[in-house]
Order: sequence, then C-alpha cells, then structure tokens
Amino acid sequence: MAGSIVIIFDFDRTLIEDDSDRWVITNMGLNELFHQLLRTLPWNSLMDRMLEELYNRGKTIDDIVECLKGIPLHPHVIAVIKSAHALGCDLKVVSDSNLFYIKTILEHNGVYNCFSEITTNPALVDGGRLRIFPYHDGASSHGCDLCPPNLCKGRVIQQIQSSISENESKKVIYVGDGMNDFCPTLKLVAGDCIMPRKNFPLCGRILKNSQLVKAKVYEWSDSEDLARILLKLINSKSNEDQISLSTTQS
Repeated sequence: MAGSIVIIFDFDRTLIEDDSDRWVITNMGLNELFHQLLRTLPWNSLMDRMLEELYNRGKTIDDIVECLKGIPLHPHVIAVIKSAHALGCDLKVVSDSNLFYIKTILEHNGVYNCFSEITTNPALVDGGRLRIFPYHDGASSHGCDLCPPNLCKGRVIQQIQSSISENESKKVIYVGDGMNDFCPTLKLVAGDCIMPRKNFPLCGRILKNSQLVKAKVYEWSDSEDLARILLKLINSKSNEDQISLSTTQS
C-alpha cells in the first residue's frame, strides 16, 4: 500500500549530511579560489569554474569520483531508502547539486536504483573535464523570486503533481533543509507532508509563514531522526490505505 506515497528528497544536508559542492571544494584544495570568486559569479557558474580549475591542475574525473566517495551517507538513511523502495514508495531527488555528484554518491552506497527520478543541474564530461549546467537555462527563466535562477524546485513539484493521474490517491512527502526548499513546500496540499530539518533555513521560513503551508509539518534533527520519522509516516499511510481498502471491500 506504500505505492501511494511519493517521497521527494533534497540532497545536500538532507540525504547526505554534507554539502557535495563544498565537500569537493574543501577536499580538493579549492577553498582559496572559491572565496575569491564567491561574490563574482552565480553559484552554478562558480561550481563550473571550480571544476575547470581542477582540470587545469591535472585532476581527473576519477579523482573527483574518489573524492565524492568519501562523502558519508548515514546507514539509517541507506536503510530507510531501501525499505521505502521495497515497500513500493516512489522515491525522487530534487536538488541544486548536479547529476554527476548525486549519481556517483548514490551508486557508491548502493541505492541509486531505488530512485525513479533525479531532477538537478545536468553535468557532462567534456574533453576530460566535468561541466555543470543550469537546469533552467537563461532562455527559459522560471520567473520565481523564491528560487535561484538555475532551478525552481516548486515548478518541478508541480510537474510531478501533474503527472499523477486524477484517479490516483498519492501522498507526497517532501524532505529538505534549505531556503530553496520553501517554494516546493508551498506547492504541497492538505494530506501531504513536509519534513524540514530543525535549525536550518527551511524550518525557520515555515515557522514564519505557517499560514501559507497546507502540508503537515514533521521536523527532524539528524539522519537517524529523518529515517525514524519517515518510516513512521510510510507505515501510517500504509495503515490508512489498508483500513480504507477494507472499508471499501466490506
């Protein structure tokens, strides 16, 4: 019965404890250049510039992969991903990171195939260097003042919602932490759930604008907490569906 649940995860500081962009910057010796350029480029362009610098320094794609493999994915998070997938939940990622980082990390931890969809900034290997591009390009600016120009997560959530058939009863659970997770929060409806990380920007934004949020709010503090609450919500929805099915059949 958990097949009636769509779980959408942010990636950085949600599925993983760290920020994947900053992990690469710090662990591959780019901190000084990063801070020099931080205020001169949009984040997406800055990350592409950092990867260009790695290429110029002789770092290979394999070097970047090895760096990304060092990012910890908590065992409890791995376990709840596998459990939710086995129960039939539809798992998705919507992230302002990039596809190369996310795919590498999830594959390394054996859970990439648990996700039906990953929406993020595209990445490709071009002549031996990794390139990062915005999900929304300049020609199709999303026009949302709550989101950065490269990705409006709210628009992505609306696309996911529109793909759900009218005769399907789907509950959406959104898990996130950052300011750019507020826009998708506003797209959720009554019966959905939002799981903001305690003491992170999304949680504060929700508290200040609670009248705008229709979904039920379940705060979490760390990876163990995330896994515990998420599994509880999945089981709760499955039990509701079972009762509803029994009532219909009787």
